[in-house]
Amino acid sequence: MILNMFSNATDERVLRRASVYERALGASFDALDPMLRVYFGSIPLGAVGRGEGTFEEAGFTGPTLLRPVIRLFANRRVLFPERERDVPFRIENRVDGSGALRADRVFAFSRRSRRMSDAMTPGPRGTIVDRLGRRGGLEVRLRAHVDAGGMQLDSIGLAARVRGLRIPLPAVARVIVRERVDDRSPGRQRVDVRVSVALLGEVFAYAGSFVYRIEPSGGTPTTGVRTPL
Repeated sequence: MILNMFSNATDERVLRRASVYERALGASFDALDPMLRVYFGSIPLGAVGRGEGTFEEAGFTGPTLLRPVIRLFANRRVLFPERERDVPFRIENRVDGSGALRADRVFAFSRRSRRMSDAMTPGPRGTIVDRLGRRGGLEVRLRAHVDAGGMQLDSIGLAARVRGLRIPLPAVARVIVRERVDDRSPGRQRVDVRVSVALLGEVFAYAGSFVYRIEPSGGTPTTGVRTPL
C-alpha cells in the first residue's frame, strides 16, 4: 500500500509538470517533431516561450455584414476586423500560478497592432479547454492529435462564461489549428488557423511561420532554443 501511495504521488507530480498538450496527447506526444515538442511541451517556472515571425495572411475573411460583430471581439482580444498580408507577429507563452498556459499574440498591422489572448487548461477525457479574450469570456473545447509529426487541434464545443456561470453554446463555429515544421526552412515552424461559421463559411484565418524559443523572463535563452537556420 505504501508503495502504491508513493507511486500515485509521483504520478501526480509528473502530471502537474506536464504541459496541457502533453496531458491531452499522452504517449502520442512523443510522435511530434522534436521542434514542436519544444513549443507544445512544458515551460519551466521563471521562463517564457517567445516566438517571432510573419504571417503571409492574417485577419477577417468573412462577409462585410459580419465585420461590426468582429470589431466587438477585437476589444476583447479574441478576433479583429483587419485583413492584410505579410503581417509581423509575436507570441509569448507563460504558465501562471494555477497551471494555465497563457498566450499573448501581437499582430502588427500597417495602421495598428491587434492582440489575441487566451488561457488553456486540461479538459475532460483528454481535451483542452481554451478560454479566449482578456477575461476568458468565450470558451472553446479542443481535441488534439498528432498528424505526420505535426499538431492538429479541432474544436468540439463552445461555451460562454458570464459572471462565473458557464453557458453551453450551439456548435455554430469551428476552429482548426495546424502546426508543423516549415518544409522550406527547418529552423521555423508553421501555423495555420481557420475559423468558420455555419452558413457563412470561413470568417477568420492566419497562416505563416515563426521562430520559437524558451528563455528566462530576463531574456537569456535556455535549453530547447530554436533559432533560424
